[in-house]
Amino acid sequence: MHSLLSSSPLLLLFSVAAIGYFFGSLKFKGNSLGVSAVLFVGLFFGALDKDFVAPDILFELGLVFFVYSIGLSSGAAFFKSIKKNGVRDISFVLIMLTASAGLAILLAFLFSFPAAELVGIYAGSTTNTPALAGVIDLINQNYSGVDVKNLTEMSVIAYSFTYPMGVLGGMIGIIIMEKVLRINYEAETKSLRNKYPTKEDIINATIRITNKNIEQKTLRDLNNAGNWSVVFGRLMNNNFEVSLPNWDTKLKVGHQIMVIGTQEEVQKVAEVIGEQMEFNISYDRERYEVRRIFVSNPNLVGRTISSLNLQEKFDAVITRIRRGDADMLARPHTVLELGDRMRFVARREDIQKLSDYIGDSYYKSSQVNLFSFGLGIALGLLLGMIPFSLPGDITFKLGFAGGPLIVGLLLGAIYRTGPIVWVLPYSVNVTLRQIGLILVLAIIGLKSGASFIDSFSLDVGLKLFLGGSILSLGTAIFALTIGYKLFKIPFSVLTGFVSNQPAILDFAMVRANSRLPMIGYTLVFPIATVLKLVFAQILFFLFS
Repeated sequence: MHSLLSSSPLLLLFSVAAIGYFFGSLKFKGNSLGVSAVLFVGLFFGALDKDFVAPDILFELGLVFFVYSIGLSSGAAFFKSIKKNGVRDISFVLIMLTASAGLAILLAFLFSFPAAELVGIYAGSTTNTPALAGVIDLINQNYSGVDVKNLTEMSVIAYSFTYPMGVLGGMIGIIIMEKVLRINYEAETKSLRNKYPTKEDIINATIRITNKNIEQKTLRDLNNAGNWSVVFGRLMNNNFEVSLPNWDTKLKVGHQIMVIGTQEEVQKVAEVIGEQMEFNISYDRERYEVRRIFVSNPNLVGRTISSLNLQEKFDAVITRIRRGDADMLARPHTVLELGDRMRFVARREDIQKLSDYIGDSYYKSSQVNLFSFGLGIALGLLLGMIPFSLPGDITFKLGFAGGPLIVGLLLGAIYRTGPIVWVLPYSVNVTLRQIGLILVLAIIGLKSGASFIDSFSLDVGLKLFLGGSILSLGTAIFALTIGYKLFKIPFSVLTGFVSNQPAILDFAMVRANSRLPMIGYTLVFPIATVLKLVFAQILFFLFS
């Protein structure tokens, strides 16, 4: 079996992935490691034998799939967050990374780390391979002969010893600060649903009209005055006739109207127009039908619901949209994506016309547009290859991670360019992201396993491991504390800020049970990639 695994990298890789995923699904006191368990299984196999390796090209492929899909799914939220909280968030990132570099300087004095080891510790603890590559390039430019070999080896060894704790330190920091700050993820997610795209607990409620003062006002006027975030469904008049309302509908005392929204929003509506009924309005099944329709028509992707003017074409109301596992209200400004399931109440004769217009093909809504997907990744890889120059003869490249992520963010924000749809269907995006993450975690574990074990048996390795642990865990705790207390950034978003590696991000999303950490991750990653590279070279100059 040993020789079989060492001679077949793919068998080894998928064995690690399968075993890791199995252990990640096991729960202990309600908690589980999730897909990040693949990393630990990879470390175990890597420690068993140094011949257990996988091709670097698979690591690069996994990384590209992961960051590009993250960018596409987070682009709109990323730029919305930048527009609203840009100064606050960027200031926090600068302080967080500067503090991390300052802690590295302190460790250099405490442990007498030479320059090459220090930058290896810094790059490993922050899991930033471009920073290590930048310093190695700097060594090649300024040294020659044996010095180049020795300094490069010192940096790479320090990086290898500290990289595992760069991942574990962030996870441990999140767990510690959850307890210290007494974080309630569920309550935080509810409080942020108007600011970020979070899961909503949507209900249907029937309200009987009792307020005479609203009889001369349209639903549009009432909605604007109350700033309600609801959808109005079926309407029953005083003759028990059921119809579908529109924004020009005027309510009268005795009418009953279906309201869809969160419990808080429905209650706000009831306080103004009447009283909530115990039972919902039934509808005339001979005239109306309720159906979920898949968005598979690419011409609708990237368009808002209001731009479709559906009520002018059909006697229908969209009550909600289901994206993945989350229900969302069908607000006028909601932008449609491939794979969305729109829930309609419509006349029976309009249902088929709606279905043809929206698409309603699960097969088509699950396909990858290989032209836009391949072109987007190619653009990202090209961007990652471009060298950028900074003062002090410092050059850097965004690489396989930074280039595709930035391009993904931009394309995810614009959704489409003419006939080209950039965004992926939700299910496809999740699948590619998970495949990419598993490849990354398995290969990192296999590469770092031997060094991880050696760090406990060598005096030098033990000192490197200790320094990296302090830097990784200290940075995470510092960032989570000042970010939450001083900058008032939601903790769920903050965990994305300290997720300098995909395994930490996945761990954070499992803990928060939401996509909020992804927003922080996409915001910090491009800035951090550049700043960590610059700080690594500054540290090398200071101590060399």
